[in-house]
Amino acid sequence: MTDQRVTPANGRVAHTSLQGVVQADRFVEGRWMMVQQPMANITDEPRGKRLSQLLFGERFLVLESIDGFAFGQAERDGHVGYIISGALTGAEDATHWVIAPATHLYPKPELKAPPEVALFFGSHIKVLRERDDYFRIHTGHFIPKQHVMPLRARFSDPVGVADLMLGTPYLWGGVSRWGIDCSGLVQSALIACGIDCPRDSDQQVVVGEEVPENAPLQRNDVIFWKGHVGLMSNATTLLHANATHMAVAYEPLDEVVARMEAAGDGPITHRRRVTL
Repeated sequence: MTDQRVTPANGRVAHTSLQGVVQADRFVEGRWMMVQQPMANITDEPRGKRLSQLLFGERFLVLESIDGFAFGQAERDGHVGYIISGALTGAEDATHWVIAPATHLYPKPELKAPPEVALFFGSHIKVLRERDDYFRIHTGHFIPKQHVMPLRARFSDPVGVADLMLGTPYLWGGVSRWGIDCSGLVQSALIACGIDCPRDSDQQVVVGEEVPENAPLQRNDVIFWKGHVGLMSNATTLLHANATHMAVAYEPLDEVVARMEAAGDGPITHRRRVTL
């Protein structure tokens, strides 16, 4: 059975790769576009429930436009859904990505110039040239050089990346400093370290290798419950985005285990170790 979350089809239209696999009125190659605002919601239907988000510069394969929304598939993780058409523009080939929790785009390369928009960790940009301590990007804005690095560059410590989001408000379907959920935090941290990671916690259980139940946990182990996930910062402490704190927070693992079981959410289901 196909996972509808990552199957680019809605009955009316489907990607050409799905011919003979799903039923659709028409099959198309689609057109790559990218997000042109700080973030854009991916919803389950036009004006529907938020499933995830894409960040500035991230690419989205548009298969159909309907009622002011684009239906398609995110390049980052294959997530399928609808994005407001006005949030998208023609795709550029990114050269760098944002590595600060948040940064600003300036109209000119001056510290005191009034910034025009904020971008968040993980956003993609195309650098055109360097000027003093700034890069000029494809929009004509300037971004501090300290806040970006080349697109292929990666970190080596997922917990260190997730710590950049400490205190970020909890937001169902969120993926940024503006708001993030448990699986969004884990995905952002792992991808930033060069580890492919799906969007939702039940999909993420394929990441890494299972840690034997009697083996001690270590930094960057990924801990799963039914519907929840977090990263171990050491053998006893979990870093996670959670609805108890309504934020990204550190918490003793045994306290999380006790609370989850008391709430009827069950015990830990998986303990996965990623290779860095």
